[in-house]
Amino acid sequence: MSSRPIRAALLSVYHKDRLAPLVQVLRQHGVRLYSTGGTQKFLEEEGAAVTAVEDLTGFPEVFGGRVKTLHPKVFGGILHRRHDEGDLVQAEQHGIPPIDLVVVDLYPFEETVASGADETDVIEKIDIGGISLLRAAAKNYRDVLVVSGRDQYAAVTELLTTKSGATDLDDRRHYAAAAFATTSHYDTEIFGYLSQDTAVAGTALRLSAQPATPLRYGENPHQAGTFYGNLAALFDQLHGKQLSYNNLVDVDAAVALMTEFADGDPACAILKHTNACGVAQATTLRDAYRQALSCDPVSAFGGVIIVNKEVDAATAAELNQLFFEVLIAPGFAADALPPLQSRKNRILLRQKPVQFPAKQVKTLLNGLIEQDADRQTETAADFRTVTQSAPTAEELAALEFAGKICKHTKSNTIVLARAGQLLASGVGQTSRVDALRQAIEKARSFGFDLHGAVMASDAFFPFPDCVEIAGAAGIRAVVQPGGSIKDADSIKACDELGMAMVLTGVRHFKH
Repeated sequence: MSSRPIRAALLSVYHKDRLAPLVQVLRQHGVRLYSTGGTQKFLEEEGAAVTAVEDLTGFPEVFGGRVKTLHPKVFGGILHRRHDEGDLVQAEQHGIPPIDLVVVDLYPFEETVASGADETDVIEKIDIGGISLLRAAAKNYRDVLVVSGRDQYAAVTELLTTKSGATDLDDRRHYAAAAFATTSHYDTEIFGYLSQDTAVAGTALRLSAQPATPLRYGENPHQAGTFYGNLAALFDQLHGKQLSYNNLVDVDAAVALMTEFADGDPACAILKHTNACGVAQATTLRDAYRQALSCDPVSAFGGVIIVNKEVDAATAAELNQLFFEVLIAPGFAADALPPLQSRKNRILLRQKPVQFPAKQVKTLLNGLIEQDADRQTETAADFRTVTQSAPTAEELAALEFAGKICKHTKSNTIVLARAGQLLASGVGQTSRVDALRQAIEKARSFGFDLHGAVMASDAFFPFPDCVEIAGAAGIRAVVQPGGSIKDADSIKACDELGMAMVLTGVRHFKH
């Protein structure tokens, strides 16, 4: 039948917090409790009568607790089918009592890995009995309710209170699905840990991210959207509405770009549709913001802003004059928050230190593609001068700055800059010439003189036309990866125009 009373329960949990109310409900309904070790002690301290699992099985815990519930009387009690006459006869024959509820909170494998524990400690946190109990109970959801984590205790307590200690088939099926989500994630994390630096890693892709956060919608209102992951581990949201799908995509791009400027002078970047429309470094954060805004004050409207220093009151006053969606900072001075919170929907995020994944994954066709995250950034030490003229010290600083921005801009891209300030960029164009012309026109439209500026390209120049156009606009130095069979043509054009060119040998496409 669909509704089943709970008469016997097995509890084996690592974390004991939040469990007491559930225990009290089980006691109120006369449920017989089985348990082991620390959980048994906790239950008894709560006033519950408990049957030790070893008394049920007639076999003690062995190997330091590695084996305690793995026994036919335990798994038979969970797995035998109450509607199957043969199963019932065998259960009676072998003295296997039914177990109608299984409550398991697994060993904290993920937390142990994250703590930096050595491999011996990590391996001991691979739960065997617990995960087997979850799978068994979830498989037999027709007869058994499974609770697979402490986040479910309150809901299950309310469920059993409302239904007088019984559950319906839909209830049990719901929690069975949740249990398999738990076991799947757990196994994925173990695979990820053990497959590091082994040949196995390249033979299979296992992904699991939780929790799930429903978004208002996806890229557009007619598309549903969900974020899988723990945003609270990365940000404290101090103000504003819920982050949207598009907010998250832009925030991801902003955080990635600002990693290039994490140290050093105050820096500010303003992004729109994942591309930087303003980036600057200065001696104060307020000046860095002002210079970033001057790059393109039109695109900055409704954008995402990120800074690498605590936001002070002077910077906050400047920021508050602009309508923007999101502001990300490592901190906010107390007197900086009131003006920034004057708009109720403005999102303020305090960023925490975090290590980002070494791999990037996205859906493609009927599958997924994976790649290493692009963590390489070239500095002046990596530049190889290939022209008669070498860049000046100021030009080298500008080339480094431009290259960092170029790496995080959609291809094809051209970035025009001076030391510490983006002047303009041409982004996502189908030809590099179009990207350059877009950048030149944009820089001029906002009053920038390009004479003495530098240019960065995310990939090589197949022809000398970009160098010739840039030289005519006043550009004096160029950084690009090189690698074209016609590199010599671009180098020759630079020499004829008195320009300096350096090669990095590293392409930074971003599709």
